[in-house]
Amino acid sequence: QVQLAESGGGLVQPGGSLRLSCLASGFTLTYSYMSWVRQAPGKGPEWISDITPNSGNKRYADSVKGRFTISRDNAKNTLYLQMNSLKPEDTALYYCARAPGGRSGSYYEEVTRGPGTQVTVSS
Repeated sequence: QVQLAESGGGLVQPGGSLRLSCLASGFTLTYSYMSWVRQAPGKGPEWISDITPNSGNKRYADSVKGRFTISRDNAKNTLYLQMNSLKPEDTALYYCARAPGGRSGSYYEEVTRGPGTQVTVSS
């Protein structure tokens, strides 16, 4: 059974950092496109980063470029998102998805995804 489970969210002050994790089971993460997606209250899903299978090429949305870093640990079958210089507008539910990036938000409502982890950036 394919499952994704995120962790690592929480409350952080502006300028702070968090590292999110996404543990995959039922498939090998290395051979799949994997994305991080977020959804702020009252808004649709927003793709923010992806990593390609095998070669591990990475892409980022302009809103997080230079601040967030996607990575994976093949041995642990786990995807990560390191988030630095966090801003209040980064507040959202963050989830990982077994899907390529760069699609419209509604696409990510239909793919294999985890339940998400809440990130709140506030002083």
